[in-house]
Amino acid sequence: MLRQFLVGGGVSLVNFTIHALVMTTVVGVARVAGAKKISHPSLFLIVVMIPTVSVLMIAHAVEVIVWSLVYWTVEAGPPGANLIDFAFVNYTTLGYGDVLPTQDWRLLGPITAMNGVLLFGWSTAIIFEVLRRALARIGNLSSD
Repeated sequence: MLRQFLVGGGVSLVNFTIHALVMTTVVGVARVAGAKKISHPSLFLIVVMIPTVSVLMIAHAVEVIVWSLVYWTVEAGPPGANLIDFAFVNYTTLGYGDVLPTQDWRLLGPITAMNGVLLFGWSTAIIFEVLRRALARIGNLSSD
């Protein structure tokens, strides 16, 4: 059991690092975009929010791939299982239950789900912060 927690904790730390790097980049780019002259506030929101959400989705996909690589490395899935699909199902807490981990690695699924829930919450916070800053920027324009 300790081995599962160590592996799951290590993968979670890798994913937290990926998310922190992406978050720093997204917030920095949003800050730079907010410093430019805005002629169309609605278009500005679109130009800021779509890339923000898209980059965060890509980050989540990369994090799922990290989990699938670990599943493959430790042989956590049954032979022939699609480990990317298995990782997505766990990470998103969808839980189809059509693929079960091997007995020695049963805890990786719940650890993956906990990691996904935390990172989705973090992404939601980033989205709202970027949106808040963008709306504040638009609000400052209307009061000029």
